[in-house]
Amino acid sequence: MFNVVGWDIGGAHLKAVLLDAKGHVISSIQLPCPLWKGLDFLQRGILDALQALSIKPSSACHAITMTGELVDLFENRHHGVCKIAKVATDLLGEQALFYAANMGFVPLQGVAEVTRNIASTNWHASASALALHVQDALFVDIGSTTTDIIAIEGGKVISDGLSDAHRLAADNLVYTGVVRTPVMALAQKLSFEGSKINVVAEYFATMADVYRLTGELLPEYDMVEAADGKGKTPLETARRLARMIGHDVEASDDSKKWIKLALTCRSLQILQIKTAMLKQLKPNMTIIGAGAGSFLVKAIADDLVCRFIPVCDLLSVGSAERLDLEAQHDIEVCFPAYAVAYLRVKSVFAHKI
Repeated sequence: MFNVVGWDIGGAHLKAVLLDAKGHVISSIQLPCPLWKGLDFLQRGILDALQALSIKPSSACHAITMTGELVDLFENRHHGVCKIAKVATDLLGEQALFYAANMGFVPLQGVAEVTRNIASTNWHASASALALHVQDALFVDIGSTTTDIIAIEGGKVISDGLSDAHRLAADNLVYTGVVRTPVMALAQKLSFEGSKINVVAEYFATMADVYRLTGELLPEYDMVEAADGKGKTPLETARRLARMIGHDVEASDDSKKWIKLALTCRSLQILQIKTAMLKQLKPNMTIIGAGAGSFLVKAIADDLVCRFIPVCDLLSVGSAERLDLEAQHDIEVCFPAYAVAYLRVKSVFAHKI
């Protein structure tokens, strides 16, 4: 009876979740993995994750989903999927299979023929795993870079297309997240001290700065280097955000005005996500939240007076006892990795979990 490792290979992070044969979580890990810098970062990331999970590749089945094919290291998505699949198989062995949405799992030999079904379909794995447990819900996963919004109706994943292009057009995918998104992507003007100020179109600050100031971003998910390569103290964070509207910050300044500016940015991002959610939300539909930005999903659900459920509360992911709060947060952030492993457990062992 093998354990199963679920892998979610992104362009900036690598996530892995180890399940036992009953689908219970043993451990999980998220690591920074700047794939755009080269495939050697992915190789090191996989090896580091295996060490952190205390498992040898040959002692587990491996289920892999990815979004890393989008990075500009690759000439196109097809090329990226094939390259990532080759690296993963070389390190993890023949037990490595790749999630291809409705086509199930395929080995390396079959990857090149179905790259369109593999490319950036981690959201489909998440929603498919949830659809085994819930009939009707709106699943919203706000990550470091993007937001996935997927309706589940009648126990089925509702989606007219798999590609990013289609999902962007349909508002199933919103390119905004709580860590890596540049603040300049929010709006052309920001309200500050009674005025509307033009936003500087420079990569001076990110949403991690915003949620660091509001106190909502957990430190363990604040992995990405700051825009200026400097530290993440409140003062350094405020300085980056203030630059977006042409201001400087001194140590003697009142921090409240910069926190207020962060809350303004937060409101703009919430509005963008909520607008997309309303296109799919139906009356009395439960909203399920996941990702590093699950706190924003809850805020939106509360604003809409909808029932909100964190994804871990919906699934029995723990074995002997309920997962502690830190472990629950880890599964929320690594949910596509959990989901793809869970689906592989279902396919390998073919019994009800």
